[in-house]
Formats: sequence, C-alpha cells, structure tokens
Amino acid sequence: MGGNTSKVTAQDKAILDLKIQRDKLQQYQRRITILTDKETDIARQMLAKGDKPRALLALRRKKYQQGLLAKTDAQLAQLEQLTSSVEFAQIQKDVVFGLQQGTRVLQEIHREMGGIEHVEKLMGETADAIAYQNEVSEMLGGRISNQDEDEVEDELAAMEARQVPDEEPVRETRQAMLAE
Repeated sequence: MGGNTSKVTAQDKAILDLKIQRDKLQQYQRRITILTDKETDIARQMLAKGDKPRALLALRRKKYQQGLLAKTDAQLAQLEQLTSSVEFAQIQKDVVFGLQQGTRVLQEIHREMGGIEHVEKLMGETADAIAYQNEVSEMLGGRISNQDEDEVEDELAAMEARQVPDEEPVRETRQAMLAE
C-alpha cells in the first residue's frame, strides 16, 4: 500500500497460531461454564419435581464438565506461558542483533581512529604541543609581568607625588624597589 512491506516470519505465524488456539480454549471454557450452569438448573428442577435420580445425573454431568474446565484452565495456562516465552525469545533475538550491530559500529570507529598505537601517538603529540605552549606562555608571561610591574610602580609613584609635593621620597622608593 504505502510501500511499507513487512514480512511475516515463521515466529510471527507461530505466535498468531498460539493466540488463536488460546482464543478457542477461552471460547470452550465459556461453553463449559454455560453447560455447568444449565446442569445445576436441571438438578434443581428435577429435585423440585422429586426426581432424585435425574437430579443426581445432572450433578454428575456438571461434575464432569467442571473436570473438563479444570483441564482447559491448565492447558490455557501452558499455552499462555508458551506464547510469552516465544515473544520474549523474539525480544532477546532483537537485543542480540542490536548488540552485534553496535559492536560492528564500534569496531569500525576504532578502525577509523587508527587503533591504540595511533591514539597513543596522538596523545603524545598533544602532550608535546601543550608543553610547548606552556613554555611560550611562561616566556610571554614573564615579559608581561615585568611590564605590568613597571606600570604598577609608575602608578604608585604618581599617587605618592600627588600626596607629597616633594619628589625626593618618590625617587628613593622607586630606586629601593629596583634594587630589590
């Protein structure tokens, strides 16, 4: 119809057959239940008429039907258990298939990455590049620190000059700091 073609597998057919059988057993149970109710009614009617032998016969047929009902219940339980087991086995099969697919994808990704040796080499190169960058940063950081230090000293000298009109203490402070 819409181009969506789904295939009915042997497992799907087996599950359908099990469910059809279950439905038939449930219908059979309903018929037996109706029969046991009828036999009970017949037994009451016969007892009311005083026909004790026929009342006993109706109760015996009811008892027989109840035995069939118990057997049908057991068969139905087995059928439902089997259906559940088959359905769960299908789920397990799908999980295993998914695991296989996932494993294949992971293996392909690992191949694309070049294996452990390639990753180790890349990690080593990355560590070397980081170490080199740190060295460059330290070198540049040292210059920037000296420049910043000079600016801080100049700013301090300007503040002191505003507070004290005499410039001699400012020069002494700066010379003392440079000596350190």
